[in-house]
Amino acid sequence: MIVTRFAPSPTGLLHPGHAFAALFAWRRAREGGGRFLLRVEDIDESRCRAPFVDAILEDLAWLGLDWDGPVRKQSQHLGEYRAALARLEAEGLVYPCFCTRAAIRAEVARAAGAPQGPDGPLYPGTCRALAASERARRIADGEAYALRLDVAAALTRTGPLSWRDERAGLVMADPAALGDVVLARKDAPTSYHLAVTHDDAAQGVTHVTRGSDLFASTHIHRLLQALLGWPVPLYHHHALIVGADGRRYAKSEPSLTLRALREAGLTPEAVRAMASSAAT
Repeated sequence: MIVTRFAPSPTGLLHPGHAFAALFAWRRAREGGGRFLLRVEDIDESRCRAPFVDAILEDLAWLGLDWDGPVRKQSQHLGEYRAALARLEAEGLVYPCFCTRAAIRAEVARAAGAPQGPDGPLYPGTCRALAASERARRIADGEAYALRLDVAAALTRTGPLSWRDERAGLVMADPAALGDVVLARKDAPTSYHLAVTHDDAAQGVTHVTRGSDLFASTHIHRLLQALLGWPVPLYHHHALIVGADGRRYAKSEPSLTLRALREAGLTPEAVRAMASSAAT
């Protein structure tokens, strides 16, 4: 059975880009006689707000979308992410990183020809080689830290990896292209990479449909799946829709939210048509 999902973060109101992503996943499930799940990715306590969760449910219902089963809220499953992270720590595949963002920028600036990832220079691995005694001392002193995945060490456990994407075909995974990504922080038990990969496995998602801006993240997600014994879904990274000015829709543009369009008199059918016609 096909199982898809839509997983917004409640950090603002939904816009037509969200409508397209939700419709894409919903149609894929419904046309295949499968299940469509709704997940709320609310692990960022500093930015997520309960009123936006209510708005997400209201906007999707207004669009005519229904979902199967209860809405999964990541904030209610933090223990599951801690357990997954503990498994990686027990294998020696995670290390504490004490570098601030400013320190990382300075280190990258000093290094000529610093490796580049999809989102800019990669983390230079400053804390990877710290002695266990120094790590323990700094943690005991209360120093802030993040937990990073040791990608090179992880790849020695897995060997070559791949996934299948409906648009790109067979893709050979290259997790090193993203460097040692953050999996958790001292004050947050999980990051996007760990939580989303865990949830797709826990919810039995068979088809991950999402925007092309997340294509690169799949390299890391495929590695986590291999390390933790999770199934590999079929992927479809669809195009991102843009407005009349050629720019991607953003939550920072209040006049283009679904709520604003609704209040301006647009019908659900008009918004669905607008979202569907803006991308392929």
